[in-house]
Amino acid sequence: MALDQSFVGRTYPPTAPYEVGREKIREFAEAVGDANPVYTDPDAAKQLGHSDVIAPPTFVFAITFKAAGEVIADPQLGLDYSRVVHGDQKFVYGRPVRAGDRLTVTSTIEGIKSLAGNDILDVRGEVHDEAGELVVTAWTKLVARAAEEA
Repeated sequence: MALDQSFVGRTYPPTAPYEVGREKIREFAEAVGDANPVYTDPDAAKQLGHSDVIAPPTFVFAITFKAAGEVIADPQLGLDYSRVVHGDQKFVYGRPVRAGDRLTVTSTIEGIKSLAGNDILDVRGEVHDEAGELVVTAWTKLVARAAEEA
């Protein structure tokens, strides 16, 4: 069953603040195999003008995807998550994510379409710091595969 087009434009409440820690940044950088010292060494980050270590560009996926979970779990939307695959991801940064940031995410359904029986859901996550500054916008495309014929 196709997702309801009336959900396009629906915005969900901001998440609770997520505090970005140095150790989380280091662990993420190691997991993705990026040895750039700006992710692990505060002095290296400061030499490049940052107040502390910064996170690799895809680090925010963990918090924006968790925030999109509220969209996914919305019973009125009716998305069958057991059929969902991750279709695409993109980020536009206002500034790097830094250790010590306390970030909230507001998710908005930006698009819904059906193609060959598949539902395609586009969710925009706007990530703000405690001062309300837009740090990064992340777009996540989810594809709910069509149910298999019996």
